[in-house]
Amino acid sequence: MMDFWRDALWQQFGAAIDMLDDAILHCPESLWTEPLWIDDALPPAAAAFPQFWSITHHVLFWLDLYLYGTLEGFAPPAPFTLCELDPAGAVPDSPYTKDVLRDYLLSLRTRCQTIVTGLTEEQAGRPCGFPGSRWKSVSYYELQLYNMRHVQEHGAQLHLFLGQHAIKTENGWIARATDAQGGA
Repeated sequence: MMDFWRDALWQQFGAAIDMLDDAILHCPESLWTEPLWIDDALPPAAAAFPQFWSITHHVLFWLDLYLYGTLEGFAPPAPFTLCELDPAGAVPDSPYTKDVLRDYLLSLRTRCQTIVTGLTEEQAGRPCGFPGSRWKSVSYYELQLYNMRHVQEHGAQLHLFLGQHAIKTENGWIARATDAQGGA
């Protein structure tokens, strides 16, 4: 695989991860467990939507799984579980802390960079599939493009939430992956 394609993919994927990291770093503890939005049309028990920490956990879990490329043999590191795969929408018993999720993010960032910058044509073209999902069969490379978009979507969602609470982040828009481990 041409260095040009690997480098471009990493620069943009790394920037998406760094934007997520930036949101995590700037989320005050007072908002960590607040719902991102409330739907007044729903009954009170169902009105509160996911919280900052749970969206962060969600995106990191799927980043990890999609970097792995298959459900077979996949297991997130402790203390994380496979609860994201539960069709009933199970969640952990208590919120993960910012430090625990940020450590997960930093390890995934390193792994993502290693995988993407070392990707060969054969690895990029490897078919990936997830039974019962929209991903019946897709190349590993395309799965990583989707993965990057997913990280970017939720990073933007978390930044919007912070902005709605008048919290400014230092970095603003991150155009390319930062050089330092730890992103933002």
